[in-house]
Amino acid sequence: WWLLGLLAIQLAVGLTFGRRYCLPCVAYFELIQPRFGEGEIEDARPPRFANIVGAIFLTGATFAYAAGFTAIGTALGGMVSALALFAAATGLCVGCEIYKVIAKVRGVHPGSPQRIDLTELGAIPNGQVVVQFTHPLCTGCHAVERRLTAQGHDLVVVDVSKRPELARKYHVSVVPTAIAVGGDGRVLERLA
Repeated sequence: WWLLGLLAIQLAVGLTFGRRYCLPCVAYFELIQPRFGEGEIEDARPPRFANIVGAIFLTGATFAYAAGFTAIGTALGGMVSALALFAAATGLCVGCEIYKVIAKVRGVHPGSPQRIDLTELGAIPNGQVVVQFTHPLCTGCHAVERRLTAQGHDLVVVDVSKRPELARKYHVSVVPTAIAVGGDGRVLERLA
């Protein structure tokens, strides 16, 4: 049971201070990644949410064991282990998918927001543009940007890592998000 506590502490330290303090992360980036190459880069928020949930479950498992509730501790620790194994075997992160569902429930869906202030984004409102909310570590964002540029859209790119207040203001919690906006700031449609 003490191993669950150590894993919970390690996750909490990595989430708080960054991946250079996370022993499994250091092992991955120093031992595995140089041999197999970098995988697809993604938005960090869904995996971060999944790690927070894992840390909470592992902490709960540790306290359950310490309080004598071994069945609850085993169940919580087993859930984390099973979901981590499932993610490693299939590439599907259940915690990441839960994050995306919660984001949609919170209001990230087609038709929201209704207006975007283009001057606030540094754009000159003289016709239809596509506002793309992106993040430097999001591979899908790069693909969407290439596709939209190839289609001839005028792009206004908003990096949510540098402008998180705009992501909050326009209810963007998942990237890539691309929104067609008229010259008057009215949202026309969600493209991605």
